[in-house]
Amino acid sequence: MATKTADAEAKADGDKAKGGKKKLIIIIGAVALLAVVGAVLALVLGGGGGGGSGSAAAKKPAVKHTPGVVDRLDAVTINLAGGHFLKVGLGLQQDASAGSESLDGAKALDATIELLSGKTIDELSSKDGRDKARAALTAKIDELYDHEIYQVYFMAFVMQ
Repeated sequence: MATKTADAEAKADGDKAKGGKKKLIIIIGAVALLAVVGAVLALVLGGGGGGGSGSAAAKKPAVKHTPGVVDRLDAVTINLAGGHFLKVGLGLQQDASAGSESLDGAKALDATIELLSGKTIDELSSKDGRDKARAALTAKIDELYDHEIYQVYFMAFVMQ
């Protein structure tokens, strides 16, 4: 009887080992499949060049700007989340090719209010948060002013 029990236990251990190997193969296959799907998505969504910032730089050459006039806009007060406020003043850096005329800042102030309204103090209090807000604002304002503005500066940034 002792040998039948030992044989049964050995067989059960062998079945567990086979089951463990099957699970390991399934897990490795799933991870490999996810890696392939991720790579395909990166190629499709990234435009075929790997999806990184290098591919965007390869498609769109870096534009060399010649600094022109910096238009200072009056500070505006914006409602943030939680009953807080942000007083922000902007400086719009024009490219020299845009001329030396002062721009009407209404579109820039409207975009600022639209992008920053409702943000939390936590989102804007860190350097990273302000940099993200500035980058989004610069992109929007550059578009609104037909690419005459290439940098936005925060001339005032006070939260309460």
